[in-house]
Amino acid sequence: MRKKAGAVLMALGILIVSIAVYQYVEHQIQLKKALAQAEVLVGSKSGELPVTKPLPTAKAAPNPSVTREQFHPADNDVIGLLEIPKIKAELPIIEGTDEEMLEKGVGHYSGTVLPSDGEQILLSGHRDTVFRKFGELGIGDRFIVKMPYGSFEYEIASTKIVDKDDTSVIRPMGKEVLVVSTCYPFRYVGAAPDRYVVYAYPVPTDQGTPSKTNGSA
Repeated sequence: MRKKAGAVLMALGILIVSIAVYQYVEHQIQLKKALAQAEVLVGSKSGELPVTKPLPTAKAAPNPSVTREQFHPADNDVIGLLEIPKIKAELPIIEGTDEEMLEKGVGHYSGTVLPSDGEQILLSGHRDTVFRKFGELGIGDRFIVKMPYGSFEYEIASTKIVDKDDTSVIRPMGKEVLVVSTCYPFRYVGAAPDRYVVYAYPVPTDQGTPSKTNGSA
């Protein structure tokens, strides 16, 4: 009887490990596909980063493939690239934050705007996939968001931890703010109870220094 029970437990363990491995491999395949699409979309491999005028945070480049006014992504579209120099990450941005989208990269909450629109831009990702090293980021570190119409840089000004059901994070802020969230605690096993939220503000390229903000969220 004990041998049978041991065999059953071993079989269950192998099954669980196999499922985890399959999910990881599937995620990596989807991530790589989305990343390749994003690189083509923003012209990152050729070094072309087209841009329109709205904010001084954009890096100008000739012959934009599309203007902001022409860019209207649909749910599940690959819309850009998120670069995080501190942790050497380059991640595809997907329109929408359903699980299907988050399996492929960083999700853009569709209820918020896009870079250059002058309001809150909300991105979200899983701590155990795209944001594995997110806890290494601190005040002053930067995000670079590359879109088909330009490249935009933001500097982290503040962070906070909120309950996973706290929706007050999503709100008009009266200025351009990149808000990036992930599950917290970072090393929590299972469904994490909180969210770690980062607030980053535009960096004007003509000054080379962070834009002046009060740093408040």
